[in-house]
Amino acid sequence: MPYALDNGAFGAWKNGTQWDEGGFIMLLERARKSHFPLWVVVPDVVTDRDATLAKWGEWVPQIRGVLPHTPLAFAVQDGMTKNDVPADADVVFVGGSTEWKWKHLRAWTENFPRVHVARVNSERMLWMAQDAGAISCDGTGWMRGGEERLAELEHYLEISTGKGRPQMVMEHILQ
Repeated sequence: MPYALDNGAFGAWKNGTQWDEGGFIMLLERARKSHFPLWVVVPDVVTDRDATLAKWGEWVPQIRGVLPHTPLAFAVQDGMTKNDVPADADVVFVGGSTEWKWKHLRAWTENFPRVHVARVNSERMLWMAQDAGAISCDGTGWMRGGEERLAELEHYLEISTGKGRPQMVMEHILQ
């Protein structure tokens, strides 16, 4: 099954704990021994532009040493612009604070061909990411939100894959 590797920085930031560098290195090693990921999010510092740029320079050589041909994702943070994205980034991973992420998402998709949106945990957010042109998204809330949240995901998938489109179009016409 295709997968991408996140680095765990957001979880540590959210929980007020130190980021687990050793755990990330172990994750890279495990990926090297199995099926390679679609891409890896280079370590970042949530909401911190300068620290994230510094981490890119520090971690790219290390990741390339373990997974030399795996595409790398750059996690954009609050205050960044398209000029901050390193030329060797393969994917733009839209992180940062929630408000900033949604306010600036379209600017990323208009300037980069491969944009992933982090923390997309509702049907409304799925549509927002799709409408903005993101190619992928993630969200841990789908499996933690119970049956109602899972029903939102199923509804999105039915409509976005075409199974629910005729009814949706008819409902729109009648409104």
